[in-house]
This record gives sequence, C-alpha cells and structure tokens, in this order.
Amino acid sequence: MAGISTHTVTNQPPPLVGYDVFTADRALTEAVDRHTAPDVLDEVRTELSALGRAAGSAQLHEWAVQADEHPPRLRTHDRYGHRIDEVEFHPAWHRLLGKGVSAGLTAAWTRPAGQVRRAAGFLVWTQVEAGTCCPLSMTHAAVPALRTDPELAAEWEPRLTSTVYDRELRPPGQKPGALFGMGMTEKQGGSDVRANTTEARPLAEAGTYVLTGHKWFCSAPMSDAFLVLAQAPDGLTCFLVPRILPDGSRNVLLLQRLKDKLGNRANASAEVEFAGTWARRVGEEGQGVRTIIGMVAATRLDCALGSAGLMRQAVAQAVHHCTHREAFGGKLADKPLMRNVLADLALESEAATALALRLAAACDDGGEQERAFLRLAVPAAKYWITKRCTPVVVEAAECLGGNGYVEESGMPRLVRESPLNSVWEGAGNVQALDVLRALQREPGALDACLVEIGRAHGADHRLDRAVKDLFTELADLDGIEGRARRLAERLALVLQGSLLVRHAPPEVADAFCASRLGGDHGASFGTLPMGLDLASVVDRARPAF
Repeated sequence: MAGISTHTVTNQPPPLVGYDVFTADRALTEAVDRHTAPDVLDEVRTELSALGRAAGSAQLHEWAVQADEHPPRLRTHDRYGHRIDEVEFHPAWHRLLGKGVSAGLTAAWTRPAGQVRRAAGFLVWTQVEAGTCCPLSMTHAAVPALRTDPELAAEWEPRLTSTVYDRELRPPGQKPGALFGMGMTEKQGGSDVRANTTEARPLAEAGTYVLTGHKWFCSAPMSDAFLVLAQAPDGLTCFLVPRILPDGSRNVLLLQRLKDKLGNRANASAEVEFAGTWARRVGEEGQGVRTIIGMVAATRLDCALGSAGLMRQAVAQAVHHCTHREAFGGKLADKPLMRNVLADLALESEAATALALRLAAACDDGGEQERAFLRLAVPAAKYWITKRCTPVVVEAAECLGGNGYVEESGMPRLVRESPLNSVWEGAGNVQALDVLRALQREPGALDACLVEIGRAHGADHRLDRAVKDLFTELADLDGIEGRARRLAERLALVLQGSLLVRHAPPEVADAFCASRLGGDHGASFGTLPMGLDLASVVDRARPAF
C-alpha cells in the first residue's frame, strides 16, 4: 500500500535554504556599508557573502540539526578508570565550529574593520546553530582581558585569533589555534562574583597559583584554557587556567556534570571543581573584575548580536512562509492583519541590527568618546535587544501556524534559544543596574550617548519628544534603582530611533517612531497604527533567494 497517494501536496512554501544569509539582509548589509572604510569594503562584503552562502546552504542546515539532536556527552573516566574529564561532540558540531573559526569569528582584533566584519559574521552565524557561538564568543572576548598582561597576550593572542580549528587536547604551544572558555559564577553568588569562595594560593613561581573551589557555570568546557575568578590573598583576581599543562599532563578540571538546558543544547555548559588546579594570574591581585571587564563587555555585545541574529532568522522564516502560503483567497503576506504582524516584527529586527552594528563600529574606532559611548550603550542594548528576542521569535513561529510548532520547521529550536542571551553575562536586572552605575560614575558616558542621539535632532518630532522624556527620567533620582529597567529601555529605544531616522528608509523610521516612541502601539505585535507603508517594511525584510 506504500505507493498509494490520497492527494497532491500544494500550498506549501519551499524550504528557506540555498540563499545568501548576509546579502539577503538589507538592514545588515547597509550597516556594514555604513561602518566600514571604503578601502576594505569590497573585501569585507566578499568575505561576509561567502559566509552568508554557507550559512544558507542545505548542508550546514543539516549539520545544525544533527548537532542539536545529538547533544554533547561527558566522559569523566576512560576505560581503565583514569580521570579524563572530556566532552564528546557529534562530528557536525566540530564541522560547524571549524567553519566559524576559519571564517574569522575569533580574529576581529587582527584585521581592519575587524569588529564590524566580525559582528556581522557573528550575526549571520547565529542563524545557523547558535550553540557554536558560545566558544567563538568566549575566544574572541578573552583577548582584551589577556592584554592586561603583555606577556600572556604575546603567548596566547596568536592562537586565539587564528583561523585554524584544532580540536585535539594538546599542550598549547603545539597548537596552531586555541579556544577559550570562562568560569565566573559560583553556587552561592551567581552574578555577585565578589561572593566567590574559590581560593587561589600562590606558588613559588611568580604569578602562578593553585586553585581550590568550584564554578557553577563553566562555558565551553572543552576549550584549551579558561579565564576564571578566584580569591587571592589580596582579593578577587583573574586567572588563566590551561586545560593541558606544558609537559602534556592534564590540569585538574573536574567536570561534575553538563547542564541540561532549555536550549543551546548543541553546546556544553559544565559544573567544574578545582582541586589543586594550576593557574596563571592575569592582571594584579584584587583587580579581578577590572581585568575581566573587557571580556564581559565583548560577550555582552555578542549577546545583543546573537539575539539580533535569532530575530532576523525568525522574521526571515515568517516572511518567507507568508510570501508563499495562500489562505482565504490570497497570499498571507498580502493580508492586512498578517502584513501588520510581519512589519512589526521586521521593525524590531532591523532596530536590533542597527544598534548592535553601531556598537561594533565604536569598538573599531577605539577613541575616548566611543569608549565612553560603549560604557553606557552596551548594557542598555544588551538589556533591551535580548529582552525583545523571545517575543519576536515566538510571534514569528506563530506566523507559520501549527507548522511553526513542529521541530522540522526549525522554529522550536529558535524559540528554545531565544531567552539565553538575556540570561547569559548578567540577566536583565544586572544590565539595568549597570546602566545606573555608568550614569553615576562616568558622566562622559551619558554625554557620548546624547551626542549620538542628538545627531537625529529635529528629524522626527516623536523622537525629539522621547528624548525629552528621557531627560525627565534622568532628572528624577528618587527611587531610580526601582526604575532602572524603564531607564535602560528608554535609552535603548531612543538610540535605535536615532539610528533608524538617520539611516533606514523613511517607511521603516516612520513606523518605528510612531509605534515605539510615539506610543501608537498595542501590547502585542501586529498593532501598528494606520497610515504607515507596511508593505514596504515587509518587502525590505523578505529574504531574496
């Protein structure tokens, strides 16, 4: 009976594969053009287009599914009972991670326009399988922390910025490329890292210590080395913990178990214990937070980029589906209510991309004003963009109807992934309080943000009014900690509004300002006001392939 057919399958959209993820994203390509010097723009666009074609290929889509369906396994001992503490991954994971490394997603610090090209590539790569983005992010972000110690930086930076992926556990000096992980939080403290109890006892050799304690979350436990925080005699200090020691022996990293996570299942996150673990100090004793803060800032930007990537892929899938699916006598994308939903989602995605790439450009600039801008804009952007990711992805999945609830669509994997970046590297309250801390301790940060926002002054009356409302919030310090989320949200929105008014098509800027800044918007997506050019907004978000 296998050959019997009861019907012909029609009205199903083709799979969204076989296209260039980068060039099909107009908001992203325009941001790259805007923030890249003309003399390297062709090189950057060619590189990102190659990555985009790989990211949109059926082959990499298959690898992503395989990596997600076959999560990593912990092997604490070998067959003879020796402790090995290794994490095994499906071959597809290694293929994807190797592709990310070879594409330069850990090499931003060594190339012209390095941060912008790498940020755009990271946003593209997140749309394949976000699990591989964790080790890529950790390795990229470790560089500024290591640069506090020139000797360590000289030893490790060439390996971290290499485009060679070497998965073998070998002494670092024998490897052409290396990956970094991180361990900061502990059971009793979480984000309050000053409550850490892991002890670092100095050894006879200058700068070396032995660690005793634990880490509740150790990111990318298969890495070649880790940056961790521990209590040295003079206070909380940053340390480099290699996986393999120079003599080839294994350092003592006792992997207790892997976290059973909601999403991000292709990636490993571990609980680890240190029991006589050799470590090298990074920076001065008692300056652990100051030493590692550069790494934290870089990974927070990656959280915003990652969420922007997830939103973009979800919106692309929704628009693609509705472009090809017919219902009630016409294409779904042409129905006024569905068009409203799609346009609303597209606005959120484009605003996230514009702000995240602007932050990357500030990292490339490196000037004093841009550093001040980043100090306030990064936590605000991390707070808001990652918060918007989950509702965007869930609504986009609903655009596919029941098909979006089925694993084969790929949407459930995006839904499970969507909350991660809001939690990772400091949840919402941590980011909002960091916005307050920057305002109180670094007045130049607010000045730099206001200069950026002010570049759009007079271009849209709703943006101007929102900026005045922001000033009112800042002038009222009574109970400001309880209003920290409100303040972070408003700051992020006016930054996004300023960028879109200056750089996006008029129909996008108009719709964003009317809904996000003008208050003409409901509590759910698909409630944009009448009179906007929503068809153009949706068409701009449609992936061309």
